[in-house]
Amino acid sequence: MKRSWTHWARAAAAGAVSLLMVAACSGRSTTDDASGGVVTLKINFWGDFGLQELKTRYEAANPNIRIQLNSGEYNAQHEDLQKKLVAGSGAADIAAVDEGFMVQFRGQSDKFVNLLDKGAGSYESKYLPWKWKQSLSADGKTQIGLGTDVGGLAMCYRTDLFKAAGLPTERDQVSALWPTWDKFIEVGQQYTAKTDKKFIDAGTNLFNPILGQQPVGFYNDQEQLQMEQGPKVAFDYTVKAVQAGLSANLVSFQADWDKGFTSGAFAVLACPAWMLGHIKDTAPGTEGKWDIAAVPGGGGNWGGSFLTIPKQGKHVDEAYELLEWLVQPEQQIEIFKKVGNLPSQPALYADPAIAEFKNPFFNDAPVGQIFPKMAQGLTPQYLGRKNGPTRVAVENVIRRVENKTLKPDAAWAEAVKEAEKAGKS
Repeated sequence: MKRSWTHWARAAAAGAVSLLMVAACSGRSTTDDASGGVVTLKINFWGDFGLQELKTRYEAANPNIRIQLNSGEYNAQHEDLQKKLVAGSGAADIAAVDEGFMVQFRGQSDKFVNLLDKGAGSYESKYLPWKWKQSLSADGKTQIGLGTDVGGLAMCYRTDLFKAAGLPTERDQVSALWPTWDKFIEVGQQYTAKTDKKFIDAGTNLFNPILGQQPVGFYNDQEQLQMEQGPKVAFDYTVKAVQAGLSANLVSFQADWDKGFTSGAFAVLACPAWMLGHIKDTAPGTEGKWDIAAVPGGGGNWGGSFLTIPKQGKHVDEAYELLEWLVQPEQQIEIFKKVGNLPSQPALYADPAIAEFKNPFFNDAPVGQIFPKMAQGLTPQYLGRKNGPTRVAVENVIRRVENKTLKPDAAWAEAVKEAEKAGKS
Protein backbone atom coordinates (compact mmCIF):
# COMPACT_ATOMS: atom_id res chain seq x y z
CA MET A 1 0.00 0.00 0.00
CA LYS A 2 2.87 2.34 0.76
CA ARG A 3 4.30 1.99 -2.74
CA SER A 4 1.05 2.76 -4.52
CA TRP A 5 0.42 5.81 -2.31
CA THR A 6 3.95 7.07 -2.84
CA HIS A 7 3.60 6.73 -6.59
CA TRP A 8 0.33 8.67 -6.44
CA ALA A 9 1.90 11.34 -4.27
CA ARG A 10 4.71 11.92 -6.75
CA ALA A 11 2.28 12.12 -9.61
CA ALA A 12 0.14 14.63 -7.73
CA ALA A 13 3.17 16.72 -6.89
CA ALA A 14 4.29 16.72 -10.51
CA GLY A 15 0.84 17.71 -11.67
CA ALA A 16 0.24 20.72 -9.42
CA VAL A 17 -0.56 23.79 -11.52
CA SER A 18 -1.15 27.55 -11.57
CA LEU A 19 -0.97 29.14 -8.17
CA LEU A 20 -1.06 32.66 -6.78
CA MET A 21 0.78 34.68 -4.15
CA VAL A 22 -0.49 35.29 -0.61
CA ALA A 23 -0.76 38.86 0.53
CA ALA A 24 1.20 38.96 3.79
CA CYS A 25 -1.26 41.30 5.45
CA SER A 26 -4.31 39.14 4.79
CA GLY A 27 -2.99 35.57 4.88
CA ARG A 28 -4.92 34.76 1.68
CA SER A 29 -3.71 33.80 -1.78
CA THR A 30 -3.69 36.63 -4.32
CA THR A 31 -2.19 36.97 -7.80
CA ASP A 32 1.12 38.73 -8.25
CA ASP A 33 1.44 39.15 -12.00
CA ALA A 34 5.08 40.23 -11.68
CA SER A 35 5.86 36.87 -10.13
CA GLY A 36 4.82 35.01 -13.26
CA GLY A 37 1.74 33.44 -11.71
CA VAL A 38 3.49 32.02 -8.64
CA VAL A 39 1.15 31.23 -5.74
CA THR A 40 2.06 31.33 -2.08
CA LEU A 41 -0.07 29.09 0.11
CA LYS A 42 0.02 29.98 3.77
CA ILE A 43 -0.11 27.27 6.44
CA ASN A 44 -0.89 28.28 10.04
CA PHE A 45 0.15 25.90 12.82
CA TRP A 46 2.02 25.79 16.13
CA GLY A 47 5.04 23.89 17.41
CA ASP A 48 6.85 21.69 14.89
CA PHE A 49 4.75 19.89 12.28
CA GLY A 50 7.88 18.81 10.41
CA LEU A 51 7.02 20.99 7.44
CA GLN A 52 10.25 22.86 6.69
CA GLU A 53 11.99 20.19 4.64
CA LEU A 54 8.74 19.07 3.05
CA LYS A 55 8.11 22.65 1.96
CA THR A 56 11.44 22.70 0.12
CA ARG A 57 10.73 19.38 -1.57
CA TYR A 58 7.20 20.32 -2.63
CA GLU A 59 8.31 23.68 -4.02
CA ALA A 60 11.08 21.99 -6.00
CA ALA A 61 8.56 19.63 -7.58
CA ASN A 62 6.04 22.44 -8.11
CA PRO A 63 7.94 25.56 -9.26
CA ASN A 64 4.78 27.69 -9.41
CA ILE A 65 4.09 27.19 -5.69
CA ARG A 66 5.55 28.94 -2.68
CA ILE A 67 4.61 27.75 0.80
CA GLN A 68 4.58 30.23 3.68
CA LEU A 69 4.90 28.55 7.07
CA ASN A 70 3.46 30.49 9.98
CA SER A 71 4.11 28.86 13.36
CA GLY A 72 2.48 30.63 16.30
CA GLU A 73 1.39 30.03 19.86
CA TYR A 74 -1.09 27.16 20.26
CA ASN A 75 -4.07 29.01 21.74
CA ALA A 76 -3.44 32.15 19.69
CA GLN A 77 -3.56 30.23 16.40
CA HIS A 78 -6.98 28.79 17.22
CA GLU A 79 -8.30 32.14 18.43
CA ASP A 80 -7.03 33.82 15.27
CA LEU A 81 -8.70 31.22 13.06
CA GLN A 82 -12.00 31.75 14.85
CA LYS A 83 -11.78 35.51 14.36
CA LYS A 84 -10.99 35.14 10.67
CA LEU A 85 -13.89 32.74 10.14
CA VAL A 86 -16.26 35.25 11.74
CA ALA A 87 -14.80 38.10 9.70
CA GLY A 88 -15.08 36.10 6.48
CA SER A 89 -11.54 36.85 5.33
CA GLY A 90 -7.90 36.64 6.33
CA ALA A 91 -7.62 32.95 7.20
CA ALA A 92 -4.65 30.91 6.04
CA ASP A 93 -5.04 28.65 3.00
CA ILE A 94 -4.43 25.65 5.27
CA ALA A 95 -5.12 25.92 8.99
CA ALA A 96 -4.04 23.32 11.53
CA VAL A 97 -6.64 22.54 14.21
CA ASP A 98 -5.94 20.54 17.36
CA GLU A 99 -8.34 17.86 18.56
CA GLY A 100 -9.21 20.00 21.58
CA PHE A 101 -10.72 22.64 19.29
CA MET A 102 -12.06 20.37 16.57
CA VAL A 103 -15.65 20.07 17.82
CA GLN A 104 -15.79 23.86 17.99
CA PHE A 105 -14.71 24.21 14.38
CA ARG A 106 -16.56 21.28 12.88
CA GLY A 107 -19.70 22.92 14.28
CA GLN A 108 -18.93 25.65 11.73
CA SER A 109 -18.44 23.22 8.87
CA ASP A 110 -20.07 25.64 6.42
CA LYS A 111 -16.96 27.83 6.78
CA PHE A 112 -14.60 25.07 5.64
CA VAL A 113 -14.11 23.26 2.37
CA ASN A 114 -15.90 19.91 2.50
CA LEU A 115 -13.00 17.57 1.78
CA LEU A 116 -15.45 14.84 0.79
CA ASP A 117 -16.23 16.95 -2.28
CA LYS A 118 -12.53 16.73 -3.15
CA GLY A 119 -12.48 12.95 -2.96
CA ALA A 120 -11.18 12.62 0.60
CA GLY A 121 -13.76 9.93 1.38
CA SER A 122 -11.30 7.40 -0.04
CA TYR A 123 -9.06 8.03 2.97
CA GLU A 124 -11.58 7.02 5.62
CA SER A 125 -10.43 3.40 5.74
CA LYS A 126 -6.80 4.47 6.14
CA TYR A 127 -7.36 6.41 9.37
CA LEU A 128 -7.94 5.32 12.93
CA PRO A 129 -11.78 5.27 12.99
CA TRP A 130 -12.07 7.68 15.91
CA LYS A 131 -9.61 10.08 14.28
CA TRP A 132 -11.67 10.25 11.09
CA LYS A 133 -14.85 10.89 13.07
CA GLN A 134 -13.34 13.70 15.13
CA SER A 135 -13.34 16.08 12.17
CA LEU A 136 -16.57 14.82 10.58
CA SER A 137 -19.76 16.86 10.95
CA ALA A 138 -22.53 15.42 13.12
CA ASP A 139 -24.59 14.44 10.07
CA GLY A 140 -21.59 12.74 8.47
CA LYS A 141 -21.86 14.83 5.32
CA THR A 142 -18.93 17.21 5.79
CA GLN A 143 -15.33 16.32 6.52
CA ILE A 144 -13.41 19.48 7.42
CA GLY A 145 -9.95 18.03 8.06
CA LEU A 146 -7.50 15.24 7.42
CA GLY A 147 -5.68 14.02 10.51
CA THR A 148 -1.95 14.53 10.79
CA ASP A 149 -0.99 12.89 14.08
CA VAL A 150 -2.18 11.41 17.37
CA GLY A 151 -0.83 12.17 20.83
CA GLY A 152 -0.31 8.87 22.64
CA LEU A 153 1.43 9.54 25.94
CA ALA A 154 4.82 8.74 27.46
CA MET A 155 7.22 10.63 29.76
CA CYS A 156 10.48 12.26 28.62
CA TYR A 157 13.19 12.61 31.24
CA ARG A 158 16.79 13.80 31.53
CA THR A 159 19.01 10.84 32.35
CA ASP A 160 21.88 13.06 33.52
CA LEU A 161 19.64 14.91 35.98
CA PHE A 162 18.13 11.68 37.25
CA LYS A 163 21.63 10.25 37.79
CA ALA A 164 22.71 13.35 39.72
CA ALA A 165 19.69 12.87 41.99
CA GLY A 166 20.53 9.22 42.64
CA LEU A 167 17.54 7.98 40.63
CA PRO A 168 17.60 5.12 38.09
CA THR A 169 18.24 6.12 34.49
CA GLU A 170 17.29 3.01 32.47
CA ARG A 171 13.84 3.49 30.89
CA ASP A 172 12.34 0.28 32.29
CA GLN A 173 13.56 1.10 35.78
CA VAL A 174 12.26 4.65 35.53
CA SER A 175 8.86 3.39 34.31
CA ALA A 176 8.71 1.13 37.37
CA LEU A 177 9.21 4.12 39.68
CA TRP A 178 5.81 5.61 38.92
CA PRO A 179 2.98 3.18 38.16
CA THR A 180 0.57 5.81 39.53
CA TRP A 181 0.48 9.61 39.72
CA ASP A 182 0.81 9.42 43.51
CA LYS A 183 4.09 7.55 43.04
CA PHE A 184 5.16 10.08 40.42
CA ILE A 185 4.73 12.90 42.91
CA GLU A 186 6.70 10.94 45.50
CA VAL A 187 9.58 10.52 43.04
CA GLY A 188 9.40 14.24 42.34
CA GLN A 189 9.72 15.00 46.04
CA GLN A 190 12.79 12.74 46.24
CA TYR A 191 14.30 14.57 43.29
CA THR A 192 13.71 18.06 44.67
CA ALA A 193 15.01 17.06 48.10
CA LYS A 194 18.26 15.76 46.59
CA THR A 195 18.84 18.54 44.06
CA ASP A 196 16.92 21.60 45.28
CA LYS A 197 15.65 21.86 41.68
CA LYS A 198 12.18 21.56 40.17
CA PHE A 199 10.96 18.23 38.86
CA ILE A 200 8.31 19.14 36.24
CA ASP A 201 8.01 22.02 33.81
CA ALA A 202 4.47 23.19 34.57
CA GLY A 203 1.32 22.27 36.44
CA THR A 204 -0.71 22.61 33.25
CA ASN A 205 1.48 19.98 31.62
CA LEU A 206 0.59 17.61 34.43
CA PHE A 207 -3.09 18.46 34.35
CA ASN A 208 -3.59 17.77 30.63
CA PRO A 209 -2.15 14.23 30.44
CA ILE A 210 -3.95 13.16 33.63
CA LEU A 211 -7.20 14.56 32.25
CA GLY A 212 -6.56 12.71 28.98
CA GLN A 213 -6.50 9.40 30.86
CA GLN A 214 -9.94 9.86 32.42
CA PRO A 215 -13.13 8.29 30.99
CA VAL A 216 -14.76 11.72 30.72
CA GLY A 217 -13.12 15.09 30.03
CA PHE A 218 -14.62 18.53 30.41
CA TYR A 219 -17.85 17.66 28.57
CA ASN A 220 -20.02 14.64 27.91
CA ASP A 221 -21.54 14.05 24.49
CA GLN A 222 -24.59 16.08 25.49
CA GLU A 223 -22.25 19.09 25.86
CA GLN A 224 -22.76 19.16 29.63
CA LEU A 225 -19.85 20.35 31.75
CA GLN A 226 -18.44 17.51 33.88
CA MET A 227 -16.04 19.25 36.23
CA GLU A 228 -16.56 16.85 39.16
CA GLN A 229 -15.34 13.89 37.14
CA GLY A 230 -12.10 13.76 35.11
CA PRO A 231 -11.24 17.44 35.56
CA LYS A 232 -11.46 17.13 39.37
CA VAL A 233 -9.12 14.12 39.40
CA ALA A 234 -6.56 15.89 37.20
CA PHE A 235 -6.86 19.18 39.07
CA ASP A 236 -6.34 17.61 42.49
CA TYR A 237 -3.16 15.82 41.40
CA THR A 238 -1.88 18.99 39.78
CA VAL A 239 -2.43 21.14 42.86
CA LYS A 240 -0.83 18.44 45.00
CA ALA A 241 2.28 18.52 42.82
CA VAL A 242 2.40 22.33 42.84
CA GLN A 243 2.05 22.44 46.62
CA ALA A 244 4.88 19.91 46.88
CA GLY A 245 7.12 22.37 45.05
CA LEU A 246 7.65 20.21 41.98
CA SER A 247 6.71 22.73 39.27
CA ALA A 248 9.05 25.19 37.57
CA ASN A 249 5.94 27.29 36.82
CA LEU A 250 6.74 27.71 33.14
CA VAL A 251 4.34 28.41 30.27
CA SER A 252 4.51 26.08 27.29
CA PHE A 253 6.01 27.42 24.07
CA GLN A 254 7.24 30.58 25.77
CA ALA A 255 10.91 31.58 25.85
CA ASP A 256 11.56 30.57 29.48
CA TRP A 257 10.02 27.14 28.88
CA ASP A 258 12.22 26.60 25.84
CA LYS A 259 15.31 27.61 27.84
CA GLY A 260 14.35 25.12 30.53
CA PHE A 261 15.00 22.17 28.22
CA THR A 262 18.66 23.18 28.07
CA SER A 263 19.23 24.70 31.50
CA GLY A 264 17.88 21.79 33.51
CA ALA A 265 15.05 23.87 34.97
CA PHE A 266 13.06 20.60 35.10
CA ALA A 267 13.89 16.93 34.77
CA VAL A 268 10.76 15.32 33.33
CA LEU A 269 7.64 16.23 31.39
CA ALA A 270 4.66 14.51 29.84
CA CYS A 271 5.63 13.57 26.31
CA PRO A 272 3.00 12.90 23.66
CA ALA A 273 4.71 11.93 20.42
CA TRP A 274 4.54 15.46 19.05
CA MET A 275 6.64 16.79 21.96
CA LEU A 276 9.76 14.97 20.74
CA GLY A 277 10.33 17.34 17.84
CA HIS A 278 10.03 20.39 20.05
CA ILE A 279 12.61 19.09 22.51
CA LYS A 280 15.02 18.25 19.70
CA ASP A 281 14.59 21.65 18.03
CA THR A 282 14.75 23.63 21.26
CA ALA A 283 17.65 21.87 22.98
CA PRO A 284 19.89 20.32 20.30
CA GLY A 285 22.84 20.30 22.69
CA THR A 286 21.08 17.80 24.97
CA GLU A 287 21.10 14.95 22.45
CA GLY A 288 21.55 11.61 24.19
CA LYS A 289 20.64 13.04 27.60
CA TRP A 290 16.91 12.38 27.18
CA ASP A 291 15.07 9.08 27.33
CA ILE A 292 11.44 7.98 27.27
CA ALA A 293 9.57 6.08 29.99
CA ALA A 294 5.98 4.95 30.50
CA VAL A 295 3.37 7.46 31.63
CA PRO A 296 1.95 6.98 35.15
CA GLY A 297 -1.50 5.43 35.06
CA GLY A 298 -0.90 3.99 31.58
CA GLY A 299 -2.41 5.09 28.28
CA GLY A 300 -4.16 8.33 27.50
CA ASN A 301 -4.01 10.84 24.69
CA TRP A 302 -2.94 14.47 24.62
CA GLY A 303 -3.32 16.34 21.39
CA GLY A 304 -3.24 15.31 17.77
CA SER A 305 -4.01 17.63 14.90
CA PHE A 306 -5.79 18.07 11.58
CA LEU A 307 -5.21 20.17 8.49
CA THR A 308 -8.26 22.11 7.29
CA ILE A 309 -8.98 24.44 4.38
CA PRO A 310 -11.08 27.53 5.23
CA LYS A 311 -13.64 28.07 2.49
CA GLN A 312 -12.83 31.78 2.18
CA GLY A 313 -9.54 31.02 0.39
CA LYS A 314 -9.32 31.77 -3.32
CA HIS A 315 -7.24 28.74 -4.25
CA VAL A 316 -8.75 25.80 -2.45
CA ASP A 317 -7.89 23.34 -5.23
CA GLU A 318 -4.18 24.06 -4.88
CA ALA A 319 -4.47 24.00 -1.11
CA TYR A 320 -6.12 20.59 -1.24
CA GLU A 321 -3.40 19.21 -3.52
CA LEU A 322 -0.82 20.29 -0.96
CA LEU A 323 -2.83 18.98 2.00
CA GLU A 324 -3.35 15.64 0.29
CA TRP A 325 0.35 15.36 -0.48
CA LEU A 326 1.26 16.08 3.14
CA VAL A 327 -0.80 13.16 4.49
CA GLN A 328 0.66 10.55 2.14
CA PRO A 329 2.69 7.77 3.80
CA GLU A 330 6.03 8.94 2.46
CA GLN A 331 5.60 12.37 4.04
CA GLN A 332 3.98 11.07 7.23
CA ILE A 333 6.86 8.64 7.83
CA GLU A 334 9.40 11.38 7.20
CA ILE A 335 7.66 13.65 9.72
CA PHE A 336 7.63 10.86 12.31
CA LYS A 337 11.35 10.23 11.92
CA LYS A 338 12.25 13.93 11.92
CA VAL A 339 10.04 15.34 14.69
CA GLY A 340 8.25 12.38 16.27
CA ASN A 341 4.66 13.13 15.24
CA LEU A 342 2.89 9.77 15.06
CA PRO A 343 0.69 9.31 11.95
CA SER A 344 -3.07 8.82 12.30
CA GLN A 345 -2.95 5.98 9.75
CA PRO A 346 -2.43 2.67 11.60
CA ALA A 347 -1.23 0.67 8.57
CA LEU A 348 1.94 2.76 8.70
CA TYR A 349 2.81 1.41 12.15
CA ALA A 350 3.79 -1.90 10.55
CA ASP A 351 6.09 -0.20 8.06
CA PRO A 352 9.69 -1.02 9.08
CA ALA A 353 10.55 2.67 8.71
CA ILE A 354 8.35 3.27 11.76
CA ALA A 355 8.25 -0.10 13.54
CA GLU A 356 12.04 -0.44 13.69
CA PHE A 357 12.84 3.22 14.26
CA LYS A 358 14.84 4.18 17.33
CA ASN A 359 15.29 7.87 18.03
CA PRO A 360 19.00 8.68 18.49
CA PHE A 361 18.27 12.00 20.19
CA PHE A 362 16.39 10.15 22.93
CA ASN A 363 19.09 7.59 23.70
CA ASP A 364 17.83 5.30 20.92
CA ALA A 365 14.42 4.91 22.56
CA PRO A 366 12.28 2.53 20.43
CA VAL A 367 9.69 5.18 19.61
CA GLY A 368 8.38 3.11 16.69
CA GLN A 369 7.11 0.63 19.27
CA ILE A 370 6.28 2.92 22.21
CA PHE A 371 3.89 5.35 20.54
CA PRO A 372 2.03 3.10 18.06
CA LYS A 373 1.19 0.75 20.95
CA MET A 374 -0.35 3.69 22.80
CA ALA A 375 -2.27 4.91 19.76
CA GLN A 376 -3.79 1.53 18.92
CA GLY A 377 -5.11 1.10 22.45
CA LEU A 378 -6.77 4.50 22.68
CA THR A 379 -10.42 5.18 23.36
CA PRO A 380 -10.39 8.99 23.21
CA GLN A 381 -12.72 11.19 25.20
CA TYR A 382 -15.47 13.24 23.66
CA LEU A 383 -14.17 16.80 23.41
CA GLY A 384 -16.98 19.33 23.51
CA ARG A 385 -17.58 22.46 21.47
CA LYS A 386 -16.21 24.59 24.30
CA ASN A 387 -13.39 22.23 25.23
CA GLY A 388 -10.64 24.57 24.04
CA PRO A 389 -11.77 27.73 25.87
CA THR A 390 -12.65 25.70 28.97
CA ARG A 391 -9.22 24.13 29.09
CA VAL A 392 -7.56 27.53 28.75
CA ALA A 393 -9.72 28.91 31.59
CA VAL A 394 -8.76 26.07 33.94
CA GLU A 395 -5.10 26.29 32.96
CA ASN A 396 -5.15 29.97 33.89
CA VAL A 397 -6.40 29.05 37.36
CA ILE A 398 -3.58 26.51 37.74
CA ARG A 399 -1.04 29.19 36.83
CA ARG A 400 -2.48 31.47 39.50
CA VAL A 401 -1.88 28.73 42.07
CA GLU A 402 1.68 28.32 40.80
CA ASN A 403 2.27 32.06 40.98
CA LYS A 404 0.81 32.18 44.50
CA THR A 405 -1.88 34.68 43.53
CA LEU A 406 -4.57 32.13 44.39
CA LYS A 407 -4.62 29.92 47.46
CA PRO A 408 -4.78 26.18 46.75
CA ASP A 409 -7.82 25.66 48.97
CA ALA A 410 -9.76 28.21 46.92
CA ALA A 411 -8.52 27.00 43.54
CA TRP A 412 -11.08 24.32 42.71
CA ALA A 413 -14.07 26.60 43.25
CA GLU A 414 -12.37 29.18 41.06
CA ALA A 415 -11.68 26.59 38.36
CA VAL A 416 -15.34 25.54 38.32
CA LYS A 417 -16.48 29.16 38.11
CA GLU A 418 -14.11 29.97 35.25
CA ALA A 419 -14.99 26.75 33.39
CA GLU A 420 -18.70 27.54 33.64
CA LYS A 421 -18.03 31.04 32.35
CA ALA A 422 -16.02 29.71 29.41
CA GLY A 423 -18.76 27.22 28.59
CA LYS A 424 -21.33 29.99 28.32
CA SER A 425 -19.26 32.44 26.32
